[in-house]
Amino acid sequence: MIVVVDASIALKWFFRLRDDEADVDRALLLLEDIDAGHIRMAQPPHFLAEMGAVLAREKPGDAQADLADLLLIEFSHIDDPAIYATAVDLACRLGQHMFDTLYHAAALHIAGATFVTADRRYYDNARDIGQIALLSNFHLPMA
Repeated sequence: MIVVVDASIALKWFFRLRDDEADVDRALLLLEDIDAGHIRMAQPPHFLAEMGAVLAREKPGDAQADLADLLLIEFSHIDDPAIYATAVDLACRLGQHMFDTLYHAAALHIAGATFVTADRRYYDNARDIGQIALLSNFHLPMA
């Protein structure tokens, strides 16, 4: 199984102690499956920059250590130029930010991949396109 996760998922790995952070347990289970090799993760090119920007803004004292931890997670970079055209199309059709649509576009360009998000607004707008799952409903494989 291959997943593309957006920042709404990956940030839960670093903000798990916040009282208002929903579905942290599910996000951590997903990370465990990625670390164990039960799930492969593929990410669009802006993933690390987006994560670094949020970590620097929200957790400046821990941002370097958190980024180092993020870099330890094994994932492939999807840098196919075609994902940009798909992301622009999705952004225009759905009225969503291109940074959000790049994750979905990456999944759409990988056979059998699923874009997993905790962003309910994006999910509600894009679910009919396919290859997308809301974290709260995502079925993790049995280890």
